[in-house]
Amino acid sequence: MSFSGLKRLLIGKSLPTSAASEERLTRFAALAVLSSDALSSVAYATEEILKVLVLTGGAYLGISIWIACAIALLLLILTLSYQQTIRAYPNGGGAYIVAHENLGIYPGLVAAASLMIDYILTVTVSIASGVDNLISAVPQLAGIKVGLCLVFIFLIMLANLRGIRESANIFMMPTYAFILSVFIMIVVGFYNQATGQIHIAPPILNAAEPLGIFLILRAFSQGCTALTGVEAISNGVPAFKPPEWQNARITMLYMGGILGAMFLGITHLANVYHIVPTNNETVISQLAHQTLGNSPFYYFVQLATLLILLLAANTSYADFPRLSSLLARDGYLPRQLALLGERLAFSNGIILLSIFAAVLIIIFKGSVDAIISLYALGVFTSFTLSQVGMVRHWFKERTPGWHGRAAMNGLGAMTTAVVLVVILQTKFLAGAWIVVVAIPVFVSLFMAIKRHYTYVAEQLSIQELPPRGYISRPKTEVVNHPAVVVVGHLNKGTVEALDYARSIADEIVAVHVDLGGTDRERLQEQWKQLEPDINLVILESPYRAIVEPIVDFISKYEADHPGVLSTIIIPAFVTRNWWEGFLHNQTTLFLKAALYAHKSRVVTTVRYYL
Repeated sequence: MSFSGLKRLLIGKSLPTSAASEERLTRFAALAVLSSDALSSVAYATEEILKVLVLTGGAYLGISIWIACAIALLLLILTLSYQQTIRAYPNGGGAYIVAHENLGIYPGLVAAASLMIDYILTVTVSIASGVDNLISAVPQLAGIKVGLCLVFIFLIMLANLRGIRESANIFMMPTYAFILSVFIMIVVGFYNQATGQIHIAPPILNAAEPLGIFLILRAFSQGCTALTGVEAISNGVPAFKPPEWQNARITMLYMGGILGAMFLGITHLANVYHIVPTNNETVISQLAHQTLGNSPFYYFVQLATLLILLLAANTSYADFPRLSSLLARDGYLPRQLALLGERLAFSNGIILLSIFAAVLIIIFKGSVDAIISLYALGVFTSFTLSQVGMVRHWFKERTPGWHGRAAMNGLGAMTTAVVLVVILQTKFLAGAWIVVVAIPVFVSLFMAIKRHYTYVAEQLSIQELPPRGYISRPKTEVVNHPAVVVVGHLNKGTVEALDYARSIADEIVAVHVDLGGTDRERLQEQWKQLEPDINLVILESPYRAIVEPIVDFISKYEADHPGVLSTIIIPAFVTRNWWEGFLHNQTTLFLKAALYAHKSRVVTTVRYYL
């Protein structure tokens, strides 16, 4: 089987750009795709609280329910706050957009860096935690944990490369199976408590640390992992079916209610059954054992938990590529990340996220405990910047009712800022310092990429070029030297390539591929001013391909000029440093390879040195 055949088998046939509206999500599907991270966190958030409280001995484990109530209150504040964001930004109000527009470039980039780090960690923690639950049920798999994590990352990557609608269809069943299984477990547990069927003595544990405010804050910060992914719906508003913002707000409410109920229920029952974290079995597995015994339904709960934890990574796969595309559009990341793939997904962003997550899995050997200390800092940084940005937004807009909306976002900003300080204080030495260092590194990288693109744009700009004054070329009866010039953008490099074509050819045609974003009127106007003597042909590309339409056009052109050698001229600019080439599409290389395969005999590259 050829590579293209294998690719079609794995990710499916290419979708035309016109099918984009069909890839939108209903509320039911969006809850599975955009909320799987938040909903799945109940599988480990309670355990993270108990892991801290168990250091004080068994007497203070009951404090976990009060910590869970505080986190649930914070969830309510965030849910209502992000409802305001969705209303104000119906086309998508992620932390990057809100902070960038209302607070400035650097706060926006800090929010973006924080979110990107959190999305990468979400994939890593979700996969590792899911495999932990699998190992709890099948301990014999412990020796191949890292390999299992990498396999699951690859499978989720493939599912997302197939497009957002197909990934939703794949992930809906496990998400709703998990919600159902958890609520059944909670109902059974509450029934057992109400009927007096629970007779478990509190554990006797040796205290390693005294109970104090710092330890309680540590437990609170660990439990705040339950809130990761809450902002995903606000980031993904454009993925909803119309009316997008209304469907997103309703889905946000559903997510907040379901998440809060499951988190409080699991934490309460963990106290009732006096469950203590162990190295061999997760808390949710112990709880399922206590409420359901060794019945087949216990294994159903474990399977549903495994799947939701694995698929929780899908929230990141939905939002990381979208955020990357926004940064790439603004020039802060390589422009390849802004391109839609064959299945109308941001394929390059999906692959990049998978690589980052796989590297972290290998470095930390799939250990949730090692990675969890890095978690939540990035997301609460973006929470705070987003909420402060929304307060600034309402003060600028002053639309009817803005006082109440500003107050709600202000409350969200204050509470998330307090939690951010707590997380910094309690997790800094445990590993959060890595995120503190990584955020400015990411921002510096963003700014370096922006400076490069600005420099390239200035060097290639045609603003200072005067009108060329060429007149239309008369057609010759016999064409001896025809030439086709490939035009990506009308810049100085293209102008030099056209001048070279004039020096060697007696018939010239320029060809440009419209991927859907070309301003045709502006391009034609600029063309008339600079190159009026050369015909410009604009090709449609409904599948967003560049190489294939050009090769097809050249095939027909060469067939129309038999007996002569046609010269294919490809403009290309050369960056100052070799590594800067990675920031640009390698279309020239792919096009030349395709033309060689097509057996075009004269292919010339005209280089413009920056």
